[in-house]
Amino acid sequence: MAITRIKASSSAGYKIMLLVAAGIWGLGTVVIKSTVDAFPPSWMVGVRFTIAGILLGILSLRRVRSIDASHLRTGTILGLFLFLSYWANSTGLTDTTASNSSFLTTLYVVIIPFLGWLITHKKPTAYNIVAALVCVAGVGCVSYAGSSGFNLRFGDLITLLSALFLSIHVLLTAKYAPGRNMTLLTVIQFLVAGILGFVVGGITEPTPNFTTLSTDTLINLGYLGIFASCIALLFQNTAVAHVDPAPASLFLATESVFGVSFSILFLGEVLTLPLFIGFSLIFAGIVISEYLPLRAEKRAEQCTCDAATTDTSTADTTSPSAHATSGVLPEQLAPVDVEAVLGELES
Repeated sequence: MAITRIKASSSAGYKIMLLVAAGIWGLGTVVIKSTVDAFPPSWMVGVRFTIAGILLGILSLRRVRSIDASHLRTGTILGLFLFLSYWANSTGLTDTTASNSSFLTTLYVVIIPFLGWLITHKKPTAYNIVAALVCVAGVGCVSYAGSSGFNLRFGDLITLLSALFLSIHVLLTAKYAPGRNMTLLTVIQFLVAGILGFVVGGITEPTPNFTTLSTDTLINLGYLGIFASCIALLFQNTAVAHVDPAPASLFLATESVFGVSFSILFLGEVLTLPLFIGFSLIFAGIVISEYLPLRAEKRAEQCTCDAATTDTSTADTTSPSAHATSGVLPEQLAPVDVEAVLGELES
């Protein structure tokens, strides 16, 4: 009984870590929104990921020393799409609300199965199709502007582009991660994204005067680099190895809910009825796409395992192997999959 209580307490602790990570990323959208007018988007991406790359590199110095050409090449490709996704997200926040950005960005979860179909030729499931239809309806509600009809602003459209780039990044990460050290890949892609941010910012945006930045802007940049990248990533990676993917994906999906809540609380944004319906539909689509398939798969594995155990027990109840299989639970899904990799990319 005591062991059961300890395990339950530990599981609850890991789930809290996932919620904290989602909350950090949700607040990160509000931080970007409140900073992007004073600090250009490309430069913000540059500062954010340079800080994150250097900090994570220092924390994992032993692994960084074993870097090779394969990790450099792969990390550079991932860094390119990491930059594109966060550049589009930050740029979109110059012309849309933090609430809209929070939910529109999470559409990458629904895009991934269809984009993966083009690459792997693996057809989307019924869950994926239903989730896509629900999310499309949600985007329609978000774009509804009352008497002016339906209208997606430039900021909304480029935020959707951010979701597309993030989907590509996730698929490439899932492709390149096996056989490579994810810590090394993360450090490299952080630094590549940071360098690209400075390069693009230097070409297309005015250079910010770092000596005259307000204290609030400096704090916000530090939050994005330290908390929204390194600390949230550490929490996510630690917890996902101890929580089943189905509930883990649901906890991480609350990032969009946190984003809206913090937007209303700190930015004074108003949640109209069409927005509320749209956000609810998008969140429902995420749950259908991520949570329900994993739960159904685990139930199927449980039923198969129980049936096999019953057959074995009926065949020979005195066999040592029969007792050995009694009560065996289905093997937990490996934490290093698309859901686990998402934590490496969220804001």
